[in-house]
Amino acid sequence: MPPAELLATNRAALVVEKERLSRQLAALGGGTNGTDLDHNFADSGQVAAEVGEARSLAGSLEDQLAAVQEALDRIDVGTYGLCQNCGQPIGEARLEAMPETRWCISCAAGRA
Repeated sequence: MPPAELLATNRAALVVEKERLSRQLAALGGGTNGTDLDHNFADSGQVAAEVGEARSLAGSLEDQLAAVQEALDRIDVGTYGLCQNCGQPIGEARLEAMPETRWCISCAAGRA
């Protein structure tokens, strides 16, 4: 388990990130269906492209939000800072750089 100071710092950073991602999703209409596009626009191909981009962005934001929430959940249950693949501690520098990470650097490198 990481030191208490790192846990507190990362929890605060994760809460801020969760709020930021939630605001971005809300701005997109809450996800993949609520895009604010002019469907009466003459160029339906452009509208389709914009809808596709909005859905892709929303999907990415939803994935990021899920990763942040999972990290907060791991803090709550006491498993934060342990690699979900090998069970070994994740280095503090990696946790500082990527508070939502689930894998140690060795396991993350093997996933690439």
